[in-house]
Amino acid sequence: MPIKIPDGLPAQSVLENEHIFVITENRALHQDIRPLKIGILNLMPTKIVTETQIMRCLSNTPLQFEVELVQTSTHHSKNTPEEHLITFYKMFADIKDVNFDGFIITGAPVEQMEFEEVDYWQELCEIMEWTKTHVHSTLHICWGAQAALYYHYGIKKYPLEQKMSGVFTHRLLTPKSRLFHGFDSEFCAPHSRHTETRAEDILNCPELRLMAVSDEAGVYTAGNLDGSQFFITGHSEYDADTLDKEYRRDLDRGMEPQIPRHYYPDDDPSKPPVLRWRAHSTLLYTNWLNYFVYQTTPFDISKKIK
Repeated sequence: MPIKIPDGLPAQSVLENEHIFVITENRALHQDIRPLKIGILNLMPTKIVTETQIMRCLSNTPLQFEVELVQTSTHHSKNTPEEHLITFYKMFADIKDVNFDGFIITGAPVEQMEFEEVDYWQELCEIMEWTKTHVHSTLHICWGAQAALYYHYGIKKYPLEQKMSGVFTHRLLTPKSRLFHGFDSEFCAPHSRHTETRAEDILNCPELRLMAVSDEAGVYTAGNLDGSQFFITGHSEYDADTLDKEYRRDLDRGMEPQIPRHYYPDDDPSKPPVLRWRAHSTLLYTNWLNYFVYQTTPFDISKKIK
């Protein structure tokens, strides 16, 4: 929540330079408050797990917000009970005339396919175009980030020789960005993908900033210049055992996967993994909500976003 301070207090500039949310008495008197409207386009097959993970990351804030869960109409989920989808999810056609303060597009296990080969690609393109006029700020995750970078900026993904799976150390390239308020200089985050986005492609795009990288895992965070789009190539929302479940699933399928790196103690899959990324994951989502959604979104979101 913001700190309300007297008008003209000298501490205001100091606190604002530290990205601490302050509000003057005059502004507080004229402030209207309403719940934020957040949409989640859930492209993952295990929708209940993913929606729980993301909402857990969003929940560590006193901000009031309401969530709308969205699925594509051109792909039917076989791993989520139909009753759950009917009860809790809407199709894009149901929300396309609605404006959102924030919107999240998840990853999907299709990164080894060409974008145009994905059965819901055309619908996803329509949704990504729609976010430019109906969403104040959009957060894209993993394959969702790759898809958006490709659609909006023509940035390609490249196949990896081996799956990028594990928990990796990252460093900040834009430490003063409000998205990283409260972050340490280095932080951990999980990755689980077969393709990569290359740093040089982002650096060569004047509309984007490369914001956080890993020496092992490569690009982690990029964003456009006005904060209306962010791209996270990893899975900071993952639970402690998510990579373990993926590893054992692939073993059962006879795929001979590599052990996720820096995940199990002593790289021993018989030992329970250690959760080392939850604090920064929570900060990432709450900073996005606070600085790039709540503080800048118009009170009347029925008006055109841009």
